[in-house]
Amino acid sequence: MDIIAEGLAFPEGPVVMADGSVIVVELAGGRITRCWNGRTEMVSEIGGGPNGAAIGPDGALYVCNNGGLDLARFQHARGPGHEGRIERVDLATGRVERLYDGCDGIALEAPNDIVFDADGRMWFTDLGKTHDGIRTASGLFSALPDGSAITAINRHAVSCNGVGLSPDGRHLYVADTHQARLWRYDRQVAAQKPTWIATAPGAVGFDSLAVTAAGNICVATLYEGGITTITPDGRTRKYDIAGERYVTNIAFGGDDRRDAYITLSTTGRLVRLRWDEPGLELAYHG
Repeated sequence: MDIIAEGLAFPEGPVVMADGSVIVVELAGGRITRCWNGRTEMVSEIGGGPNGAAIGPDGALYVCNNGGLDLARFQHARGPGHEGRIERVDLATGRVERLYDGCDGIALEAPNDIVFDADGRMWFTDLGKTHDGIRTASGLFSALPDGSAITAINRHAVSCNGVGLSPDGRHLYVADTHQARLWRYDRQVAAQKPTWIATAPGAVGFDSLAVTAAGNICVATLYEGGITTITPDGRTRKYDIAGERYVTNIAFGGDDRRDAYITLSTTGRLVRLRWDEPGLELAYHG
């Protein structure tokens, strides 16, 4: 396992760029950071709690921002300035533009992970906020990247986290953190109930995910840290990462797309290892 960067403030949302760098969000630092082997560079002080990120059709970085953390109690922050939102970051200037902070008059809580389909539409999850023993609503949403339209696909989930597309683009996979379950949605259907695919064994939770070219779903796994790979028909296997409770995200890169970039948020590291199959090529690249 190669260490690409360390000393990061709860890294998440890795985005592999064409120049070989990897952009991550620092959830506990309110920053967007570009990482090379042993070197980091701040892209933007976005503020709040940047959680997931993806390159959009215009080459900008689109970010799920959960509004920030109360680090003393390790829970979501509440109140003015801590609104959940979707933001666009110009990678050349670091300029931040807020696109969405609500849907149908209902505020977003804690947007978490994001993916773009080949039509240029974004799909993102809202984990919901956890504070003082209270958990707010979670869901899956779809939106246009110009800020003009947003749709709620499911407002009644427990804890939507990772989201990714199947290789043919027909389905969306969504990981549920607290239930350690993977669900499948039909991309062409509006409001719908998802199909259950698998539940991970053990005292674990699910975080963000990436899909392989063969259609397997690689889900970052919490508490007993690692990556759980799930086949479309629900079979599971786990790659363990010893000593790391918060394995939070995975992204694929390299010439053969077998370089797996994984965020280890407990220890503040971005690492790279060779995966046993190539990752799916995303619709848009930096």
